[in-house]
Amino acid sequence: MSTVFVVALRAEGIASSARATRVADQIRLMRKASVRRPVFLSPVRRNADDPYTPRTMRALVTGGTGRLGSAITERLRAEGWSVVAAGRADGDLADAQAAQDLVERAADELGGLDLLVNAAGEGFAPKPVEAVTEADWDAALGATAKGSFFVTQASARHLREAGGVVVMIEDVAAYQPWPAFAPHSAAKAAQAMLTRIFARALAPEVRVCGVAPGPVAADPGQEERRAGETLLGRVGSPADVADAVLYLAGAAFVTGSSLVVDGGRMLQTGPPREA
Repeated sequence: MSTVFVVALRAEGIASSARATRVADQIRLMRKASVRRPVFLSPVRRNADDPYTPRTMRALVTGGTGRLGSAITERLRAEGWSVVAAGRADGDLADAQAAQDLVERAADELGGLDLLVNAAGEGFAPKPVEAVTEADWDAALGATAKGSFFVTQASARHLREAGGVVVMIEDVAAYQPWPAFAPHSAAKAAQAMLTRIFARALAPEVRVCGVAPGPVAADPGQEERRAGETLLGRVGSPADVADAVLYLAGAAFVTGSSLVVDGGRMLQTGPPREA
């Protein structure tokens, strides 16, 4: 074997080793970047010693005992938040006084409020428009629209003092006409508008954002059946919604907008794809 050929082989081996080292370094950097950091709220709430951590992390989650609300509550607590999770036993939030009482109890227990998550809602039962009743409308509008309004209204003083955040748990139904879910879709559309109204009304001290989930699987059978409806080939999970809430809690320059968490389902223009 010629000396030139041996040198060339050695040079190629060194180059391959260098490339492998660079790739390994890139993987390490990516892993380091993916490590979760503590979230932060608005600039007025940042800790001077650690700008990524708010001075206080106190949250009220309405609908906090439901499927989405409990996942949001769990995730916030895992990140170090103190959370009051309110359920149906805590009162009818469509009643202004009940909403006020809930907020004051939560603020007293936590010592204030930095985050409000409006996840309470009812009336998600399919019905043809001919069969919809007044009771269906009352259920849909009560917790979702009236409840979100009155709880946010009652929380405004505490959130302003804290430089806090409101996150409305909306629904892609707010942006799509679903005849089988007329009261629910209309109530969610009202809630989505409240996101924008409160963002203007409570600025600049308070940010108000929305999360609009798409299909969230209730069981493995549903997940398999509906996976083809999204561009990502799967349906969402309560954890996906909780991730979005956590992001918005710390997105200090985001207000008045809604984050759609649907795996690209709203981009589907034709019939659902096969799973």
